[in-house]
Order: sequence, then C-alpha cells, then structure tokens
Amino acid sequence: MDKQRFQLMLILAFAMATTDFVKVESLANGLGSTPPMGWNSWNHFSCQINETLIKETADAMVSTGLAKLGYQYVNIDDCWAEYDRDSQGYLVANGRTFPSGIKALADYVHSKGLKLGIYSDAGYRTCSSEMPGSLGYEKKDAETFAAWGIDYLKYDNCNNGDLKPMERYPQMTQAIMSTDRLIFISLCEWGDMHPATWGSKLGNSWRTTDDINDSWESMVSRADQNEVYAEYARPGGWNDPDMLEVGNGGMTNDEYIVHFSIWAISKAPLLIGCDVRNMTQETMAILGNKEVIAVNQDPLGVQAKKVRMMGSAEVWAGPLSGYRTVVVLLNRSVFPAQITAHWDDIGIPPHTSVQARNLWKHITLEREFVGKLRAQVSGHSCKMYILTPVSQSE
Repeated sequence: MDKQRFQLMLILAFAMATTDFVKVESLANGLGSTPPMGWNSWNHFSCQINETLIKETADAMVSTGLAKLGYQYVNIDDCWAEYDRDSQGYLVANGRTFPSGIKALADYVHSKGLKLGIYSDAGYRTCSSEMPGSLGYEKKDAETFAAWGIDYLKYDNCNNGDLKPMERYPQMTQAIMSTDRLIFISLCEWGDMHPATWGSKLGNSWRTTDDINDSWESMVSRADQNEVYAEYARPGGWNDPDMLEVGNGGMTNDEYIVHFSIWAISKAPLLIGCDVRNMTQETMAILGNKEVIAVNQDPLGVQAKKVRMMGSAEVWAGPLSGYRTVVVLLNRSVFPAQITAHWDDIGIPPHTSVQARNLWKHITLEREFVGKLRAQVSGHSCKMYILTPVSQSE
C-alpha cells in the first residue's frame, strides 16, 4: 500500500472512530500554523510584575535553551498599565513597574530573538480592575500595541457590561487587522459562549475553559472541557485549555507529566506559567522534552481525542504526520492500572504492525505490536507513545 493512501486511511479512520471534522473559517493573518509556545506571567506572578522580571525571563528563556526548543513568546499578563488612560485616551505603562515603557521592553525582548505579548480585556476594566479594558477603545489600543511592537495579544472577558462576546471581540480583531503589524490574537473568553464554534474568524486561539489552578483536579477538568471541541482545532486556530502550571509546585512530577502530555496532544498553546529563572531539573526535563514538543508542533495539526474510557483509565489518541499515531494511556485513579489501546479505537487499520516509541523514556520498544498496545500505568500518571506503521496487510 502506498504511503499517501495509508496516511489518508489513518486520518479517515481516526475521524470515523471519534467525530467528523467541523468546517470552519480561519483568521487570515498567517499566524499560528502550529500552537504558540512561550511564557506568561499570570500563573506564578499574578499582578507582581515589572520590567526587570520580564527582561530576566527573556534572558532565562535563552540561557536555559527554551527559546531554541520553540518557546518564543514572552507574554505580560494583567496589571502592566496605569489605573487610568492618559488625557488623550491612550493606555500608559505603569510608571513605577514599567518605567522604560513597553516599546523599550519590546525592543529588548526582540533583541533576544523572542516576541513580546501583552494583555487587555474586552470590557471596561481588566479582570484585576487595576487597569482599563479596551472596550470602546479598540482602535486606539490596537494602534498602540502595533506601534510598540507587540506580537501577541491575550484578550480577556471581564467587566463587559453584560454584552455578549460576539458583540465585543470582533472590534478588536478588526482593529488589529487594520494595523500594519501581525499580532497573534488569543481570545480569553473562558468558554462561556462556546468560542470554539465562532472564534476561528476572530482569533488564532480561544479559551475553552475557566482559569486553571495548580492542582490535579483543575488540570484534568480543563483537559476534559477542552477535548469536547477537538474538531474545531486546526492550523491557524487552536483550542486553549489555559496556561501550563508545570513547575509551580502544586502537583507531583508524574501529574505534571500528565499535564504536559495532554496539552501537547491536544495541540494546546504551550505557555509556561512558572518562574523560568528558577526551574528545577525535573521541571526543565518536562518542559524541554523535544519529542513531546514535536507532537504538539506536528504540522498535520489534528487535536487528539479521548477515544476510550474504562472507569479511571483513558486512552487519548490522534493522527500525526508521517503516517504515525500518538497515544496517551492516562490513569486518573491513585491506584495502578493496566490500560489497553485498541487499533479500532485509535484509528489504525486492524492488521497494521507498528513500532512504539515511549516519549518519556525516550526508547523504542523492542517488539512490534498488532491490534493493540497494553501497558501498566501508575496512579495519576500516563504513558505516551508514537506508533509508526511497519507493515499493513491488504
């Protein structure tokens, strides 16, 4: 069987085994061909941010090797601006915490080969209420962000006057698209009005969940909520279950491996949420796993789905380029479990023989597998494999 036909069989089999693809229109800015990778200030620092922190984070992204792995965005979240706009209605950087201004900070981040992201809100004030939102000021703010050299906008949903997001978000998108700068648009609508069903025309990613926190329960629930919208994700527009908590200390190392694995196969934005200036070796080993990152950045751009649930044991799977399939065997119980991925569940033709690559052990298993793959998985843990076909019987 020729490779092109086999790849088509894999994709079609996966679609039939899960749900048909949804036809959507994408924002025509050419950005987000793969999910964005970078860092965001909120999960670890909340409002305790300043320009020194952002510069040191950019430095650390380079010195740790994260930048070379693809983490390119350094994103400032809420609380970067003065409480009020200036006399002409423009946003102004907080003079105490960002005395050099955002333009100078963008220049610094760009000098490191990285990109700068910023935050605003489709409401009258941001979620912290410490700075103005952009509702009614979209044109001014888009022009300001473009003039400063901003590369990424996280656009939140607080203090919105009970106006529906479909009324508020288009104005900012139109304003940004009217500038001469390409800016990745991240719609942070929290999934309230199912933005996966309409966000592709307005943004390069859209939040499908409420805010994550650094706990197992929060993380797996966000994964579940995000998985529902898998058919809407594709190059140029991605489902966003919120930023990574890896390295913040609230979960075990195994739980953080689950977190990173599920975000990777879900084609979620990989936005680090810890202090990259002070990472442990264990945290760097997770965030720096090249094989898992490659799954997230795979050019085929198909989000994996939960294809089988057996109590607390789950099988997540999706097709990759090169005629391959990625599988995560997830144990949500605290007790060990044997979990089996069956070919008819994960979209592989039934008589296909595959090689299995363990992405966390970085080893290819010696034997080949036909029909199914079974493994013992510890509690609150997962195993992640790439299955590559060796032969296919007609």
